[in-house]
Parts: sequence; structure tokens; C-alpha cells
Amino acid sequence: MSVSSSVRRMTAVAAVAAATVGAVALPAVAADHHQDRWHPAVYISDVQYDSPGWDDRSNRSLNKEWVDITNDSRRSVNLDGWTLEDEDGHTYTFNHYRLDGRSTVRVHTGMGRDTDTDVYQDRRNYVWDNRSDTATLRNDHGRFIDDESWGRHHRHGDDRRHGGDHRGGHRH
Repeated sequence: MSVSSSVRRMTAVAAVAAATVGAVALPAVAADHHQDRWHPAVYISDVQYDSPGWDDRSNRSLNKEWVDITNDSRRSVNLDGWTLEDEDGHTYTFNHYRLDGRSTVRVHTGMGRDTDTDVYQDRRNYVWDNRSDTATLRNDHGRFIDDESWGRHHRHGDDRRHGGDHRGGHRH
């Protein structure tokens, strides 16, 4: 075997080894990039837990208590069967609702007629505690998607709220 064929073989082995390491490293980089996301595509973007004015349990006051759910992806997401729950177990279940891409739906506590941008829990009492509570969003399989806490539960430095009103979705 000549020196030049040995060099070629060693170069070929090195190239195969480098390609193998690179192929194995690519999924790890992609996984790390995915974990760097600071919120899921669908998340709780804002909460108005303390209805402005007197807490008189009027429907108008109840509907000023709300939670915004935002879809930051380009694709619509079927929220049918997804739930929004407080610490006391009050649960709202989305029924036949699809949230458009780059849109937000506002979930009001009181009664009203559901639209593309607003849905109603149809309750006669407040859900969200003014002092401290946690709103938890789960998908139709009961898997945790996101939560937002305030009061004693608030996570300092975890401000996920976004400016702008990108509400819009559709019922089917």
C-alpha cells in the first residue's frame, strides 16, 4: 500500500466520521432550539382577573373579567375540548372552536353570544380570584399547555404578555 492510498483512506475515514458526528449533532441542535422557545404556540397572553368597578355580579361586570388565549403560529388550532381552569376547579371547555393563526380569543366569565373573537363561560359568579389565582390551559387530552398566575403565585420575571390585539378565530 502506498503512502498516498493510506492518506486517501484516512481522509475518507475522517470524512465519514465527521459526517456521522454532524448527522447525530443536528437533531440535538434542533431539539435545543425547540426548547429555547419561551412559550408554546398557543398560550395565555393576558388576564383581567379584577373586573373594573364594583364587583356587583352583573353580567356587564362578569364579562369584564376575562382571559386571552393567543395562537402565535401561522396555522389555525382546533381548541375543541381544550379547557381553561382556575385553582378552585372552575372549568371552561371550548366547544367547536378553531383559533386562527396569529389570533387571540377572549374568554369572558359572564353570559353572551360566542363570536370569532369572544367566547363566554355563561357563569353568574366570578371565577378568577382578585388576590391570587392561576389560570391553567390544557389541550383536549388533558395535557398542560400554559398557565398564568398572579398574587402570591406570580412568577417574578415571567412576563409573557404581548402588546397589540390580534384577536380572531372562527366557530365551526
